[in-house]
Amino acid sequence: MIADILTVARKELLEILAMGGGGRRGWLSQLLMLGVFGVFLPLQSGRLWVESPLLLLSWAWLPYLLAASTVADSFAGERERHTLETLLASRLSDRAILLGKALAVIAYACGLAWAVVLLGLISLNVALFGQGLIFYSWSVSLGIVAFSLLGSGLAASAGVLISLRAATARQAAQTMSLIIFVFFIPIFVFQLLPPETQKAVVVYLGGLDPGQIALGAGGLLTVVDAALIAAALTRFQRARLILD
Repeated sequence: MIADILTVARKELLEILAMGGGGRRGWLSQLLMLGVFGVFLPLQSGRLWVESPLLLLSWAWLPYLLAASTVADSFAGERERHTLETLLASRLSDRAILLGKALAVIAYACGLAWAVVLLGLISLNVALFGQGLIFYSWSVSLGIVAFSLLGSGLAASAGVLISLRAATARQAAQTMSLIIFVFFIPIFVFQLLPPETQKAVVVYLGGLDPGQIALGAGGLLTVVDAALIAAALTRFQRARLILD
């Protein structure tokens, strides 16, 4: 089972890398992302880039975006290229196919996100040379790893579920874009609040324990990821996919 999952993941990851996460535009967007998150923002933020616990949210959000840009192609794209039938006719189990595709997306998104983390550290240490080695604390480092895995896992699990029934990769990508928009609704709502209410919310959030917030958010993401994967495994019906 594990060997089959890794086989599917390896094949899927090679396809993602060959397309640059979405063709020429994918490569350009990746270079832009590396420049912004790996060089520009770390240099603008200075030591806050490695000291602020709020940055953990970025390391869940960024891998989610990276995964969302590729996972839409997982099943819908193969259906369009007429390669899905060949995959479904193989000896591979349903679980191996679905989990392998999700694993490839997670590996791609996390790998790129961790490359951004490393590039940011290099940029900061070069810019602030002579002020001592700049690095994340162990707790923040573990948080980055955990939240990047959970963020990309959220996109991968939701994406394969959507891609299973989407007629085209474009349709699946549009649905994933709508989900991304939902994450920004609280920000839009916050901006519409009266200034006094905004200030009260900021004061309240500032008084909370960052560690407890991280644990709570991590626990919630874990439950959601598991529920979405379970739903995708339930909806994966090989015979129906072949007929579609």
